[in-house]
Amino acid sequence: MKNELISRITNKQVQVGVIGLGYVGLPLLVEFASKGFAATGFEVDETKAGTINRGESYIGDVPSARVQELVSAERLRATTDFEHLAECDAIIICVPTPLRKTKEPDVSYILAAAEEIKKRLRHGQLVILESTTYPGTTDEVLLPMFEETGLQLDGDFLLAFSPERVDPGNPQFLTHNIPKVVGGVTDDSTEVAAHLYSQIVKDVHAVSSARVAEAAKLLENTFRAVNIGMANEMARLCYALNIDTWEVIRAAATKPFGFMPFYPGPGIGGHCIPLDPHYLSWKARQHGFDSRFISLAEEVNSRMPEHVVQLVADGLNDERKPMNGSSVLLLGVAYKKDVNDVRESPALSIIDRLRAKGANVSYHDPFVAEMRFGDAHTEASGEPLSSVALTDEELGAADCVIIVTDHSGIDYKRVCRLAPLIVDTRNALNGDVRRDSKARIIRL
Repeated sequence: MKNELISRITNKQVQVGVIGLGYVGLPLLVEFASKGFAATGFEVDETKAGTINRGESYIGDVPSARVQELVSAERLRATTDFEHLAECDAIIICVPTPLRKTKEPDVSYILAAAEEIKKRLRHGQLVILESTTYPGTTDEVLLPMFEETGLQLDGDFLLAFSPERVDPGNPQFLTHNIPKVVGGVTDDSTEVAAHLYSQIVKDVHAVSSARVAEAAKLLENTFRAVNIGMANEMARLCYALNIDTWEVIRAAATKPFGFMPFYPGPGIGGHCIPLDPHYLSWKARQHGFDSRFISLAEEVNSRMPEHVVQLVADGLNDERKPMNGSSVLLLGVAYKKDVNDVRESPALSIIDRLRAKGANVSYHDPFVAEMRFGDAHTEASGEPLSSVALTDEELGAADCVIIVTDHSGIDYKRVCRLAPLIVDTRNALNGDVRRDSKARIIRL
């Protein structure tokens, strides 16, 4: 079966199915279709499936023109009918893996996808999990489920894990030029999965097991979370010492060895960094290991929205203004620049804290038209907010402007000219931007 699958992959004769068409799944599906594979995307959201089948994209990194071309060529389609999984030779799971309120892993989306596969599993299929999860999920959870069908690993089907690596909004690194780590439950699974990805990715790095691949993904993002935590703690110390944090980091970064610059911010957001360390620390606890370093970084990072609100309060207090009743305008609410994703965005917590102190909160974000609060992925509560136009009047009327997300399209010189008080959490107001500023600027 291994040799037959490798041959069919080489000749572009396998049909590829991707479950979950979000920031990870849709670019992956489009890449396979672009390389000549018949590619089917599976979604529970009928709106998303319909959008794709009309040749339109809802992901910024995937141009609609490219989707239209592939749909017209009948190499790309989306469906909500999971019966079509039986037609796929390679099935890749790209579903969300959030946290429960208890900060424990929620693999329910993985299990739901696996159940759909299990109902249609047949001889000659390769199943790959890409969703970030704790080490052991692929061989401890998925493998027993699939073997309940009576089909045997290696003899009938193959199973592997390959962690997603996407950086939404980054035009330099896209699916085809980001190295791919692949680890199978068996050697055959590793070899075939690696060969499949080699058709669309330049550099494929095979590892000895699915567990290694799962752990590697968690290490990548935990490394970032811990180092961002260090930068955030340094920012709070520099503020207390009245030192420019960003100048300190620039100075340290001149060292050509032994230092890698990380930068502070209003908190961490997105679908990876705030969540993945919890998956690793949860698995550690199952083995009696207390991952104190990870917990400390999470504690530091989670306190940054509170620190930002304190900077606002300090700035208003210096102007003899109370927080209660003051107008506060947030610039950017997405978790990172030039994307429309607000998952785990620190803006949510900042808004919640400002409202709790009686501030009148508004925001401007060219990528996020409306924010709704109170679901499982937010801390904030209260009425929904809609993005306001960034007019001269809006800037001038704000008692304080907070730069939470440094979107590229905002004229920061104009912001400095019109706003009376600015809290800059992203170092957006560096160099020439501040030169003619009339505002009082407080930097993180």
